[in-house]
Amino acid sequence: MKIFVDSANLDDIQKARDWGILDGATTNPSLIAKTGILQKSQLYDHYKTICNLVQGPVSAEVLSVAYADMVAEGKELANIDKNIVVKVPMNQDGLRAIHELSGLGIRTNCTLIFSAGQALLAAKAGATYVSPFVGRIDDMGSEGLYL
Repeated sequence: MKIFVDSANLDDIQKARDWGILDGATTNPSLIAKTGILQKSQLYDHYKTICNLVQGPVSAEVLSVAYADMVAEGKELANIDKNIVVKVPMNQDGLRAIHELSGLGIRTNCTLIFSAGQALLAAKAGATYVSPFVGRIDDMGSEGLYL
């Protein structure tokens, strides 16, 4: 079993690491915004700090929504640290970007997964990880664990 902390808060990540249970971390734009980071250089420095705390995969999400922009941003993110996994949204351009990035040897995490079919498409495109939105599926009245 692997445990990933879903946070960009350095104190939370440090606490999980200190407990000896942390295998990786995942972030997203909402979690980053809660840290007060506004500049791209600050964001990349923050990812580097998280990578220094975590001795495993750290998912860093692209902000772009168009295929070419996601690929370019994904390459930048992957260059921050060897532990970075590029997090890409589940949509048509996202699948294309995942396919392109994984073809370049860049690990990816497909987010915004709301069904088993979407998870299978992401895996087929080359995603290293998929991130089902179990809680949001529950919020919509379905059973997220039965995705």
